[in-house]
Amino acid sequence: MHQPAPWATLVRKFRPVRVSRRSRSAQRLDTGNSFLDKETMQPLSQLYFYLTEGCNLACRHCWIAPKFDPNARFPTLDLGLFETALAEAKPLGLSGVKLTGGEPTLHPQFTQFLDIIRREELKLTLETNGLLMTPALAQEISQCQNPFVSTSLDGVDAATHEWVRGVPGSFDATVRAVKILVDAGLRPQIIFSLMRHNVSQVEAIIRLAEQLGAASVKFNVIQPTARGEKLHDADATLSIGELIAVGNRVERELAQTTKLRLFFDYPSAFRGLSRIASGDGCGVCGIKHILGVLATGQYALCGIGEQVPELIFGRVGQDKLEEVWSNNPMLVSIRNDIPARLTGVCGRCVMKQRCLGSCVAQNYYRSHDLFAPFWFCEEAEQAGLFPSSRLVS
Repeated sequence: MHQPAPWATLVRKFRPVRVSRRSRSAQRLDTGNSFLDKETMQPLSQLYFYLTEGCNLACRHCWIAPKFDPNARFPTLDLGLFETALAEAKPLGLSGVKLTGGEPTLHPQFTQFLDIIRREELKLTLETNGLLMTPALAQEISQCQNPFVSTSLDGVDAATHEWVRGVPGSFDATVRAVKILVDAGLRPQIIFSLMRHNVSQVEAIIRLAEQLGAASVKFNVIQPTARGEKLHDADATLSIGELIAVGNRVERELAQTTKLRLFFDYPSAFRGLSRIASGDGCGVCGIKHILGVLATGQYALCGIGEQVPELIFGRVGQDKLEEVWSNNPMLVSIRNDIPARLTGVCGRCVMKQRCLGSCVAQNYYRSHDLFAPFWFCEEAEQAGLFPSSRLVS
């Protein structure tokens, strides 16, 4: 017997604005092969596919916390379910996919996923640690439409990077992967996750990225989710004041010293208006236009579904994607009620239309409330560090 989804018991909490079926059918918008609801629907632009439950690294800070699985023994996404999800998403506006994990290249049919993406003419975003990268695989990736590849380097030397990533030899393998990607015409983004152990290497990682031929460097703030929560509890992450100071240094000082694009992943309220206007810095949150597909074939808000069961919305092949996207109470509430119903400092922030509470998944993980304020902004306000010019008086 089909069991009700975990989110069903939470419907009353969100009180989303709903449109009757009669009203909905009367207000459909034809967009080529897509039929989107004028009143509540937004296009499903991108699917995030978490291809594997396992990973060949054991990173201290991972917010998904996959099982250490260098031999791909744990569940991987069925190729047929991938095709089904794409077929049902394209009429809803799908234009691109992200392949992530775990580690996506661990999937034994990884190149077949690339074949399908090319056939469907979808844009590709790939998040990989690079350990399995080869020249042949890089060429396969480069044949996709507008491919964007990111890989993580959390130190400029093996001792630092491998302390974070948990596997000996991973530094040299990742450096080699970046070079392979560059040789294939794919200048990747290097992601550097900030913590006490590596904060002294912020400028050095930019110089290494320049030497390797990368296109950009993104500095990630460790989120207090899964393993990242343990790092926060152990005081292994930076304080809010320290993060703001590093962000200011990256955007105001170090960005002037390089031709690389630098991104510091803190909320828009802490970023200069000129930086936002220039297009540099992290962009607008895409939460209203994305959906995750886990390795188990389940639809979820994103990879957070692996940590929070009520953020799983159905299963590919069993639940019609149009029905999930159109009618799931949480998804409807995200589209209709964010940012209007954000609470706390996020509800009073003039940037809320842009960042939409920054990370809804993280907010829900922490408080089981879609409209809770983002932890970074809340702590900044408590410390007297939230920019007063970004608050409604």
